[in-house]
Amino acid sequence: GPGPTCVLGIDLGTTSVKAALVTGTERGLALAQSCSRETQAHSDSLGDAPQGMEQDVQKIIRALNECLAALPQQQLQQVTHIGISGQMHGVVFWKSDKGCRWSESGAGAAFEPERISHLVTWQDGRCSPAFLSSLPPPQSHVSLATGFGCATVFWYLKNSPDFLKAYDAAGTIQDYVVAMLCDLKKPLMSVQNAASWGYFNCRNKSWNTDILKKSGFPVHLLPEVGDPGSIAGRTTCAWHGIPKGAKVGIALGDFQCSVYSCLTERTDAVLNISTSAQLTISMPLGFQPPEAPDPSSAVTYFPYFNGDYLAVAASLNGGNVLATFVGMVAQWAQELGLQVEESAIYPRIIQAALAQKHSKLTVHPTIFGERHLPELLASVSSIGASELSLGHVTRALCRGLVENLCSMLPVQHLQDTGVRRVLGSGSALAKNEVLRQEVERILPFPVVYGKDVDAAVGAAMVM
Repeated sequence: GPGPTCVLGIDLGTTSVKAALVTGTERGLALAQSCSRETQAHSDSLGDAPQGMEQDVQKIIRALNECLAALPQQQLQQVTHIGISGQMHGVVFWKSDKGCRWSESGAGAAFEPERISHLVTWQDGRCSPAFLSSLPPPQSHVSLATGFGCATVFWYLKNSPDFLKAYDAAGTIQDYVVAMLCDLKKPLMSVQNAASWGYFNCRNKSWNTDILKKSGFPVHLLPEVGDPGSIAGRTTCAWHGIPKGAKVGIALGDFQCSVYSCLTERTDAVLNISTSAQLTISMPLGFQPPEAPDPSSAVTYFPYFNGDYLAVAASLNGGNVLATFVGMVAQWAQELGLQVEESAIYPRIIQAALAQKHSKLTVHPTIFGERHLPELLASVSSIGASELSLGHVTRALCRGLVENLCSMLPVQHLQDTGVRRVLGSGSALAKNEVLRQEVERILPFPVVYGKDVDAAVGAAMVM
């Protein structure tokens, strides 16, 4: 039958929200309009969790509303399908009958969060290795890590059980938005997001409820699970002018949607460096992940679409490391009595590094650890007196980020699986020519950079 008139894709990211309008043309899908807003949602009110990382859901939804208000009304009124992706692993809790409050906005209805917790993000560090080892082993191909939804629920159960009593629903931030749009009494979650929470068996598409119940886990908080690409429901209001009754897809993982927006050949690898970093290849048709994970393996198998899997080296260290480095330089300048904005530092260190084609410095940039090695911290070696400039250090840091990914998913393995080219994406890669130079120096494949490679477009394409 005829394709959808206009599809809205939304991505609820770590630092920003993006909305993209995609239309069907004779030559295929085309991006008609897009809008992005930084959320500035980071929260410092962590109470009992000094290692925690939380975001204010009010601010995330405010950024989403601003994005949609900035898109052309005429095109929003033609939207028939909505695809939504967002940051994986994290968890937000809400009261199912009071999750949001609807009100009339300029061009239609909009909702604001009501009885809802902060979002505990994928970057959350409150679950120490000792705490994780005290939990029952999951029946899953994915190793449990801090920042995973089920691990966070266990943490609350052990450290703040009264917190959980205030809520009867939970999901990722993207599951929450789908539930509000469709007025779902029970959240619906895709296999992609369920696998990212832990305690989910991808083979039989079910939660490890028996294992969880024995440990007193509140299994009533676990969402229903469906296939990525399926419809979760329909909009119950004319949301920002989008007609009531528009089909809303089950919420997806931002990573899978980013890959979907650009991956056309099984011989392509995808390198994404934004807040974090991933190097990805498609697994052969029919591949099934092992019954149990190898805790020391740096490669994770992510459920993709149509039963396929991606092999992913998912590093916790990407653009966030460069941002921390810039913040450190700004702090040093401040301690010396100088005021330099971080936004001014970034282009200058890139320029300095472009002037230094080589650096003997070796930077292992894992300041955030890695999921398979949470206690692996960063180090710098081969420090010589002649290589202490900002240019040398920045060059070595960029090289270290790429080398770290390649230590997780080696170049030899890419060659053995038939990779012929690399598709480069992500905000850190787009903004940083030094990083691109190091990618091309280290990877022995042609590298193609995609201008419109993003999760919002991918979420729309899935619909």
